[in-house]
Amino acid sequence: MKIFDAHFHIINPAYPLFENNGYLPPNFTIENYQEETRGFGIAGGAIVSGSFQKFEQEYLVDALSKLDENYVGVANIPLSMKAVELERLDKGNIVAVRFNLKRGGSESLDNMVELSNRLFDKYNWHTELYVDSVQLKDLKAILSQIPQCSIDHLGLSKDGLSDLYYWAEREVKIKVIGFGRIDFDPIPVMRKIFNINPNGLLFGTDLPSTRASRPFSAMDIALIRDNFTLTEQENIFYKNAKAWYFKR
Repeated sequence: MKIFDAHFHIINPAYPLFENNGYLPPNFTIENYQEETRGFGIAGGAIVSGSFQKFEQEYLVDALSKLDENYVGVANIPLSMKAVELERLDKGNIVAVRFNLKRGGSESLDNMVELSNRLFDKYNWHTELYVDSVQLKDLKAILSQIPQCSIDHLGLSKDGLSDLYYWAEREVKIKVIGFGRIDFDPIPVMRKIFNINPNGLLFGTDLPSTRASRPFSAMDIALIRDNFTLTEQENIFYKNAKAWYFKR
């Protein structure tokens, strides 16, 4: 079974890191990632910028230049970024902007609609949200103006699942990542989202699982394999994310 890893981080000490709420992550290079995922059938993926990287882009450009064409980037982009720099990032295989509403380090919520639409219209970039699903109810007016987006970590919270399902019905992608971060059994939630939209779930390792109470392990892959058919697994592990990140 091929896996397109829809969410992982590269933490290269050669590039700036920024303390976030007293936290700095351990190093996690491309070589570390490849060693951690050896034998998993990884056939591409999305490197996602963390709160501790803020608007630092060079680590991402560097990492993507060292990986093959099946890897893309998700960056924290400020509204003020010049067109020439956006062009460079777009040519460097960066395909999405991230808004980290959980921990900060990204552009403010006030600028989400303007920036998301600008990047979508010009480059066909989508928007990725690190947000607790209990916030989704208050974000409905904003998110309804975003052309294409995804939500990380199955929304994190049991209390917000009804709102997560609302967005799944509207074809917002939901990332199946970080089981050690959520407060509910992921399988019934995944099953319901899959039944709503078979193309809506995107699996990712979330490596190196910064600040997670339980880091990613092969057991997370096994849990999905034990509860979904082979055809369903193909969607969750590979087809959905590949189509999402390579839609241009």
